[in-house]
Amino acid sequence: MDKKELRQKYRSRRQELTLEAVEEKSLAIANNLLKLPIWDKTYYHVFLTIEEQKEVHTDLILHILSGKDKEIVVSKSNFSDYSMKHYLLTDNTRLVKNKYGIPEPANGLEVPPQMLDVVFIPMLAFDIYGNRAGYGKGFYDRFLSQCRKDVLKVGLSFFDAEQKTIPNNPTDIPLTICVTPDKIYQF
Repeated sequence: MDKKELRQKYRSRRQELTLEAVEEKSLAIANNLLKLPIWDKTYYHVFLTIEEQKEVHTDLILHILSGKDKEIVVSKSNFSDYSMKHYLLTDNTRLVKNKYGIPEPANGLEVPPQMLDVVFIPMLAFDIYGNRAGYGKGFYDRFLSQCRKDVLKVGLSFFDAEQKTIPNNPTDIPLTICVTPDKIYQF
């Protein structure tokens, strides 16, 4: 199965989930995240949920990070060159949905990718080797290539790993960990 077919398969699987199932699975993922030894870091990058895509609800992760007094970083996407800029999320940060339904910071203090310790990554599918399939524009691969080599790349998925290798390119950056409602995968 190529990446295009995988994307279609997992978009369909996500759309079949009820809103209650999305909430339950997101809570289970957040609870599994608490089992990881990642909470001694300082800078955490969190994607903001695109509700229309039935993504993992990261508001639960934001609450965990706030409760632990961590520095939270969120992104703004540039669709002309598929890059992202990263901003510190504070009480004064105003979030606005872009034309794709992605909540983004309208203002804030920019944070360089090299400062990040942990990046939570959205995706459609992943395999048992840590390869992943996202939406296909390469935003996260470009972003992760700018991070330190030791940054923890934590995928969040409602579904278990594909047993067969997901086709990847030399520019694709694999996950360190992937957390699902039922399991934690370490690569």
